[in-house]
Amino acid sequence: GIIGVAVAYASQDTLASLLAGVAILTDSPYKMNDFLILDDGQRGRVDSIGFRSTRLMTPDDVQVIIPNAIMANTKIINISGGGSDYARIDCMAGVAYGSDIELVRQLLFKVSKQMTYIISDTPEKTPQVHFVSMGASSLDFMLRVWLRDPAMYAQAQDEANTLIYTVF
Repeated sequence: GIIGVAVAYASQDTLASLLAGVAILTDSPYKMNDFLILDDGQRGRVDSIGFRSTRLMTPDDVQVIIPNAIMANTKIINISGGGSDYARIDCMAGVAYGSDIELVRQLLFKVSKQMTYIISDTPEKTPQVHFVSMGASSLDFMLRVWLRDPAMYAQAQDEANTLIYTVF
């Protein structure tokens, strides 16, 4: 009896990951080559999905092996999900009250034309600029662009922020 309890206790994590793996494979919240961002900040392309673990290849070419018990219980943002290989990125910019709204729109579109990793040749994926809110101390705008490669998310965000700061 004691040996049975010890074996059951020792295999608890393995059994939890196995059952979570079955749930992931049947529910399919993500698939091979999807680009995921996990609750803890880990990000990467799904390299393999097994019964015990999921493997992500990070943009730095580091493979991260995550037990499926963790994958089943964490918040996952699938930025390439929905049957598309593209990823959307929203770049926020705040300007002072009294700024020329149309000039801000033109400058943000100018930024999108200078960005490296975005899609600009597909009509439904062309860059968009939205005046989203009147904040406490700024007029808040959003430049929305789509990326061909979700792994370039961090680089595109950095590029957009740098260009916005430079152009403004």
